[in-house]
Amino acid sequence: MSEQPIDVPPEKGSPGVAPRRPLALLLAHGGPFFHIQRKLGLVQEADLRVWPRAALYVSLAWAVPLFLTIRILSRSSSATWDYLSDPAPLSRFLIGVGCCILAEKRIEATVDEKLSQFDHAALVATGSQALQSKAASLAERRKNAGFAEVMCLLLAVAASAFAFDNHRNGSVLTWAARQGADGTAITLAGWWCLFVSIPLFFFLFLRCMWRHVVLVGFLHRLACLRLRLVATHPDGKAGLGFLGNYPNAYWAFVFGASCAIAAALWKHSGQSALSATTFATVMGVWLLIVFVFFSTGLLAFSQPIRAVKEASLQKISAQATIFQRSSERQALGEMWPRMTRAKKRIWRAST
Repeated sequence: MSEQPIDVPPEKGSPGVAPRRPLALLLAHGGPFFHIQRKLGLVQEADLRVWPRAALYVSLAWAVPLFLTIRILSRSSSATWDYLSDPAPLSRFLIGVGCCILAEKRIEATVDEKLSQFDHAALVATGSQALQSKAASLAERRKNAGFAEVMCLLLAVAASAFAFDNHRNGSVLTWAARQGADGTAITLAGWWCLFVSIPLFFFLFLRCMWRHVVLVGFLHRLACLRLRLVATHPDGKAGLGFLGNYPNAYWAFVFGASCAIAAALWKHSGQSALSATTFATVMGVWLLIVFVFFSTGLLAFSQPIRAVKEASLQKISAQATIFQRSSERQALGEMWPRMTRAKKRIWRAST
């Protein structure tokens, strides 16, 4: 059973102000790639169908090269075992591609839930509704921009070209290329990976990263609006504590990327000695990148939270001073005006 939203009385704004627009950013929808999938019947507006699509893309990226390594097609009796024992296709084409697709539904649902809380709690002031709509429209355009997905595709092709250079130099296992009388010859499985598997993995990975960058930019613009925060909120974050766990939705995406990095380290350690210091350094850098990647959006709200707490603390301190001064005068009565300044200090210190 889905959770029912909390009804909050709308703010009274000026006449002629447009009604509050629901704050939403569907990260898995929109863009040329999504529209192509929808025309092919792979996705629907109300159903991302992540499991069927993950099975399809994993089959294209990982299962087809496995089929092409059989002895009849590859002319090598050990090609299939070489392919299965290679961590690169296992981490990129099986785990990486599958995680990128499966993460879409979780990420979109979590981000949509967090952004809807801004409307449920009426956190954005009425005077900032127009700026909120502009920020949402800008984020939607950037998310759906065809130019961004074309750039992701070009970078994926560049990664495939780099892999082709490794294939041609014979620096890969025999399932992708084999040495012949005329030099290095790329196998059918190798050609499929160069044209399909590698571009697909890097495209899905870069597309997800770009959409998170759009989300971070949207959160920064949202933090610049006039927010109705509460300094004494129980969450300790002025009412914005619900945003703190949105990066948890990216666990599948991070897991897939981490597997690809681990496979690259394993392959490098097989070719040359990899010291413990180098391994620890690479892992530390990767953890730092992940931390910065997800904390950037949350740090945008540190300034408004700090500002509202400082302003509230000043007002509360002033009210406490007024209250204590009034209590002193009520306790001493008519004697208070007659007391010297030194006696007043002594009396306050004794009480």
